[in-house]
Amino acid sequence: MGRQGHPAIRHPAQSVTGVTYDSGALIAAERAERLMWARHRALLLRRVVPTVPAPVVAQCWRGTPRQAHLARLLAGCEVETLDDTRARATGTLAGRARITDIVDANVVEGALRRGDLIISSDEGDLAAIAAAVSRHIDIDHP
Repeated sequence: MGRQGHPAIRHPAQSVTGVTYDSGALIAAERAERLMWARHRALLLRRVVPTVPAPVVAQCWRGTPRQAHLARLLAGCEVETLDDTRARATGTLAGRARITDIVDANVVEGALRRGDLIISSDEGDLAAIAAAVSRHIDIDHP
């Protein structure tokens, strides 16, 4: 679960309504890590469709045959587009957090908006973005 003591991370609670995969989750799936695949299957069995922000897909996708596992994972996910409204919200969040990593800002923006748990190996950066706007996010490792 999230790191103990960080003000922007809390353990998943009833308020979590969905799941957002960050690049760490996609990389774990691509590497065929058992825990990630078990989690993904469990979510789908509960009819929870994970969200993957389009910039995360762009960050991880290279279109090679070696990404068959990643392609299979993405087939069971909802890829959220980065339209004008989301782009502006992401840019605003990045500005308030004083960061240039738009992918991380987009992950946090969507997860906060939806009340999602984030599956990521980058909890410190994501938590700092949420903390910059006095919000909390739920983060778990892939």
